[in-house]
Amino acid sequence: MNWTLIITVLSALLAGLSFIIIALPLLQRSDRKSHYKDIISQRRRDLYDAAQSSDKDKNKAKNSAEQTASQSLASLFRMEQIIGKMARDLRNKLAQAGYRGPLAPLKFILARIALPLVFVGLAMMVLSKSGKDISNAMQMIILFSLAFFGYALPGILLKNSIQKRQIDINIGFPDALDMMLVCVQGGISIEQAINRIADEMADHAPILAEEIGLLGAELGLLSDRREAFTAFAARVGSGAAKSFATSMIQAEKYGTHISTALRVMADDLRAIRMSEAERKAASLPPKLTVPMILFFLPSLFIVILGPAFIQASMIGK
Repeated sequence: MNWTLIITVLSALLAGLSFIIIALPLLQRSDRKSHYKDIISQRRRDLYDAAQSSDKDKNKAKNSAEQTASQSLASLFRMEQIIGKMARDLRNKLAQAGYRGPLAPLKFILARIALPLVFVGLAMMVLSKSGKDISNAMQMIILFSLAFFGYALPGILLKNSIQKRQIDINIGFPDALDMMLVCVQGGISIEQAINRIADEMADHAPILAEEIGLLGAELGLLSDRREAFTAFAARVGSGAAKSFATSMIQAEKYGTHISTALRVMADDLRAIRMSEAERKAASLPPKLTVPMILFFLPSLFIVILGPAFIQASMIGK
């Protein structure tokens, strides 16, 4: 066996793996930056096209923030006319999970239709090929359970994505408000402050930077600034985004300065973030009890009592 060749190959593989581990975060950072810029540019183009079409027929478009998705769905499935409010709620939930494509609601509905059929078909194949004698009632229970699970699975995954996305947004939102407060107190307008903060946070908080960048694009192109803040609150869906949108709308309505509101919101969100971290830290001991009993304690007993048993067995012999 040529050990020199084996060592050389292993060294080359380890060197390549080390390079991939070092270079992959840098490549992902550049991809996140380009993805963020592509989303903002696409949103600005959509808003510009919506503004051009609204100039031709103002009565046709009442909400330019939803115009692109509603036109695409109306041409494909006429969902807006059939289920109305349910379609808007579904679009908002998909936007909160990060799925903003015009075909996202249609794909979600198709998944809810197709997955029960797939699960039921697979279950019927398994039941037909199994040699066990299963009663008809039990087969019906299994098929109905799998059909219900297939129908509920897209909703469960969507809810999980929304929760993870909101957690990521809430972690960095106080820092974004602090930077926004510094920019506003320095004399920068709210649109420029939002765009600058989105660029600064694109590396370490890409989800929040994406949402703030979309808000900046809407503020720069929409005629009514309240629509931009309302769309931001509906798109994010968290309590922090809703409080921020409400404060900005009230400041626009009454002409008050927003620095005090930003400072109060940043302090409140930071306190909420700290309390959430303390809650998670307090819940760790109960969660670690079962793993410690099942995995740590047997190994500890083996390490401590093993030598004693070995010595006792040797003395007995």
